[in-house]
Amino acid sequence: MTADTDPAPSGPPDPQADPDVVDLLEPADGVPPLVTDRTALSDAAAALGSGHGPVAVDAERASGYRYSARAYLVQLRREGAGTFLVDPIACGGDLGELGEALRGVEWVLHAASQDLACLAEVGMRPDSLFDTELAGRLVGYPRVGLGPLTEHLLGVRLQKGHGAADWSRRPLPADWLTYAALDVELLVELRDRVAADLDRQGKTAWAEQEFEAVRLAPPPPPRAEPWRRTSGVHKVRRPAALAVVRELWESRDELAAARDVAPGRLLPDAAIVDAALREPARRDELIAMPVFRGRAQRRLADRWWSAIERARALPRPRWPASAPAPD
Repeated sequence: MTADTDPAPSGPPDPQADPDVVDLLEPADGVPPLVTDRTALSDAAAALGSGHGPVAVDAERASGYRYSARAYLVQLRREGAGTFLVDPIACGGDLGELGEALRGVEWVLHAASQDLACLAEVGMRPDSLFDTELAGRLVGYPRVGLGPLTEHLLGVRLQKGHGAADWSRRPLPADWLTYAALDVELLVELRDRVAADLDRQGKTAWAEQEFEAVRLAPPPPPRAEPWRRTSGVHKVRRPAALAVVRELWESRDELAAARDVAPGRLLPDAAIVDAALREPARRDELIAMPVFRGRAQRRLADRWWSAIERARALPRPRWPASAPAPD
């Protein structure tokens, strides 16, 4: 699970922690082998299809490392079948066989809206959904991250610490796979406990409507001016300088998409804002600035300087407005 609403701190156990809470460090059945070919994928689909009850599903992405939001690992667990860790990349990016095997089965996800898009991209779409994070919010639990919720309701502390890792890395480290397997180890049991509280509060039907809305929600429309989300852009007031921010942002975004690299790893937002505010007059002045003088930035200096020159060549009517247009 790439993000957790209330992530538990990494590091050694807190000596002040509840002594009745058990640390879960390994899956009960051990960490399963990684599914990396079509034969193993077919075997996993057959096993999951013959299991019973809901299926726990999770996905790991590489947010902060990759431009795309694709799934680099998919975890599934179902009673009677066990846990499966599936590498979508090694399996050709098509896990539709798993999706077909689980038709009509309730899928249990935590913070489902984070994972449904990347699951759909590999051919996995649930017919029925239970979202433990959303359910926790409806019940009114004070903390609804997977770790805190599991600890509160089941008395079990999950291993944490790899949610923000680069899941595009290969081979995946053994401790990462342990973490991934644990994310679905107790998810169905957690679902049952939350569902019982929903029922006691008379909120089951309401929750089902909310789950269905999440399941069927279309992708959000693209933002009209996504470059305005550049961190620190509020410091840039003049429209001519905002044009520099826009051109640098768009040039960076184009390159990031082509390389499938997170934009901030090519050029930090702070560097874009700094260039707009300092107004370097020549390429040499640009590469003398703190971020731009690095080796990686020197290789891209022509690209960034061309973006600045394009912005400065724009006629005044094509400068961005000082404030964004209302949505």
